[in-house]
Amino acid sequence: MKTRPDLEAFLDRLGVAHETFDHPAVFTVGEGEDIKVRIPGAHTKNLFLKDAKGQLWLISAEGHARIDLKRLHAVIGSARLSFGSPELMSETLGVAPGSVTAFGLVNDVGRRVRFVLDRTLAEADLVNFHPLTNTATTTVTRDGFRAFLSALDVRPLVVDFDAMAVIEDAAAR
Repeated sequence: MKTRPDLEAFLDRLGVAHETFDHPAVFTVGEGEDIKVRIPGAHTKNLFLKDAKGQLWLISAEGHARIDLKRLHAVIGSARLSFGSPELMSETLGVAPGSVTAFGLVNDVGRRVRFVLDRTLAEADLVNFHPLTNTATTTVTRDGFRAFLSALDVRPLVVDFDAMAVIEDAAAR
C-alpha cells in the first residue's frame, strides 16, 4: 500500500502542485475547524460505503454537504448502502477510519471502488483531502485533482447533493 510519501511522489511525477499542512489527528468532519480556517479551498467529508450487492463506493463531498444515505442509492444507481468495514477500507484504499480520502484511490489497484464526487468539489478551485493519514491535509487545484483521477483511470460520478441528482457520469462516456 502506498503511504503519504508515495502519494506525494506520485503527485510530483504527474506535475500536480500540492501543499500539505501537518496538524493534530482529525477523526470527524466536525473536528479541526480551527485548522480548516487556515487552509484555503473546499474541505471534504469522505464516506467509504458498500452496497447490498457488494459494490464498494467512495463518496467525497464538501464538508457541509448533507448526504441522505437512505436516498443516495437511488441517485447513484446502487443497491442499498451501508458503511464498509475498516478491514475492507484498509484492503482497498490503504487507510484507517478517520483517514478516508479520495487520495486513497491510489491504492485501489483492482479498481473495486466506484467514486462519487460532490458537484461543489468538482467545481472548487482548490480541494483538500487527507494524504492517506488524518494528521495532515493536502491541497490541490481542481485541474490537479482531475489529473490525479485521470492518471488512475478513475471516472467520477458527479452528484449535486443539494438536488440529489447526478450531474455527470464520466464512466458512461
